[in-house]
Order: sequence, then structure tokens, then C-alpha cells
Amino acid sequence: MSYPPPRYLNDHGITSATFRSADAPPDLTIGVKSRVGYLATGASTDDQFGLYRWDMAAIPNGPGAHFHRTISESFFVLEGTVSLYNGERWMDATPGDFLYVPPGGIHAFSNNSDAPASMLVLFTPGAPREAYFEELAEIVASGRQFTEEEWTELYARHDQYAAP
Repeated sequence: MSYPPPRYLNDHGITSATFRSADAPPDLTIGVKSRVGYLATGASTDDQFGLYRWDMAAIPNGPGAHFHRTISESFFVLEGTVSLYNGERWMDATPGDFLYVPPGGIHAFSNNSDAPASMLVLFTPGAPREAYFEELAEIVASGRQFTEEEWTELYARHDQYAAP
């Protein structure tokens, strides 16, 4: 395996790093269950990846089993216990545990414990997942109940497909 072609061609490096403090407030709150920090979005990484901190209340929450056609998704548990589904079984993941899901891989997550939990979620390449997260937050805030067809349409717009 070799390195990819160069993307930066100047002779000298530039000051271009970004920093986000650990005490920065969440960028999005989804009801009372989840707070999301946009650590690095596809827009800020030239579509290379999206990295999010997902903080979950001590309430069962998370998507049902699903897969993506265009992106991989990875989970790294920071705090607490996160239930991760790898397409075959649920596993209780604790700090330091990691799950990689390639495109097409069935997966899900939930906080089924009685304590808060936190994890990093990485998407590659950097798809615009923020729009999906924000739509979910709006749906929760409105209290509106979606039909199965409305959920299917929303998911399809955001490369999310329910697993059989």
C-alpha cells in the first residue's frame, strides 16, 4: 500500500490547524437523550471525514439496525457503557472499545445502561451528517409522529437504510 497522491504541493507548511476545547458546549441537542459535538465535519475536513462526540443520557436511545451505502462508520467509547450492534449481536462496549463498520455493514447503538455514556463517531468520507442529526432534533422537538414512508424518505436522503 502506498500513500495517496499529494494534496498539498507548496514547499512550506502553513498554520491551518483547528482546536476545539473539551469544555465547548454541544452543537446540537436531540431531545433529552443526546448531545452532539461537531468535532470535525466533512465541510471542515475537505470531505475526508466527519468526527462527532455523542453524549447519551441514561435513557435507552439510538437508531435501529441500519446500514449506509456510501460511508463507513466507526465508534470509540469514551465513557460509560454503550450497546453496539455489529449485525450479528449486541455487545456492551466500555471505554477504549472500538467498532468499525464498512459501507453496507449492519449496525446500531444505544445506551441501555443506567448511566450516561459518551463515544466518538467517525464517518468516512465526510458526508454531511449534520443535516440528518439536525432533522432528527427538529422531529423530536416538534413531537411529530412520522409515518413509515416519511422515515424511509428521510433515511434515503441521508444514506441510511433500515436493516431487515
